[in-house]
Amino acid sequence: MHANEQCIRNFYAAFAKRDADGMAKCYHPDIAFTDPAFPMLRGEEASAMWAMLTSRAKDDFEIILVEASYNDTANAEGGTAKWEAKYTFSQTGRKVDNKISAVFAFRDGKIVRHVDRFPFWRWSSQALGPIGLLFGWSLPIKAVVRKKAKAALAQFMEKGQYPKP
Repeated sequence: MHANEQCIRNFYAAFAKRDADGMAKCYHPDIAFTDPAFPMLRGEEASAMWAMLTSRAKDDFEIILVEASYNDTANAEGGTAKWEAKYTFSQTGRKVDNKISAVFAFRDGKIVRHVDRFPFWRWSSQALGPIGLLFGWSLPIKAVVRKKAKAALAQFMEKGQYPKP
């Protein structure tokens, strides 16, 4: 197995154990992360986000790595993963089963770019209930979710108790 594929596997193994330190060790200091709820986190923000999410996880929290692979093109080293997150959304108490596709780029044997993709409407219909089902496709709902996520991350980072990549 290529070292970068192992890095992806190590990241999700740590995630499944709620080990934010282990996740941060897989990230390069110049990490750039993005997903529909957290669009463009850099450096410490990315590690802090995972620490925040894992610290809030309930007993039903489950991470399943479905597939991980490494690819080497002429221009860059990259990788992909398909994974599933099952958890209770802390703000509403609603159950979520989110299926996610991830794309990675590597530098110096660590993840330097991480993009998670999932259908926001599907996630919001589970996490937010009827409001998400009816309006989860709309930009205003996405903007509200992003604003709350950004504020929660800023508040979490003020405490300074998160691992650094």
